[in-house]
Amino acid sequence: MRDPSLKKYISLKPVILPHTGGRHEHRRFGKAEVPIVERLMNMLMRPGRSGGKKQLAYNIVKTAFDIIHLETGENPLQVLVRAIEKAAPREETTRIMYGGITYRVSVDVSPQRRVDLALRFIAEGARQAAFNNPKPIEECLAEEIIKASRGDPQSYAIRQKEEIERIALSSR
Repeated sequence: MRDPSLKKYISLKPVILPHTGGRHEHRRFGKAEVPIVERLMNMLMRPGRSGGKKQLAYNIVKTAFDIIHLETGENPLQVLVRAIEKAAPREETTRIMYGGITYRVSVDVSPQRRVDLALRFIAEGARQAAFNNPKPIEECLAEEIIKASRGDPQSYAIRQKEEIERIALSSR
């Protein structure tokens, strides 16, 4: 891991089956202990056709990791971690009200939220690339992770990160 601030929030401990069943839910910062692969799977289970189908998300991620290994020759988990590091925004805006007037103020993003946003952008990018497209979501997810790990501006996650940081820069 190159980014030391994300080290606590990306869990790489090996598990046989990434399925914690929400045991982390009632502890503060509990989701930092959930394996990062399971968090990616949970992001893929959005409401709609694949909502709540963890086995489907597991198969999608497993196939995507096989594709990543074949294309790059690297450990897919390392590629995912690098993609999260590069797709995580460092600065965003928040609204502050003074006497009925709303200001947008630039703030630093906490490491936990950086990981959450990066995973969300990667999953959204894969879902949008696969929508109304004959290419399966496994290939789209693998492509999105590889592009994000290289910092490619064609990646949806990288575009979203740059858009958030551009808005934050203008509201300083």
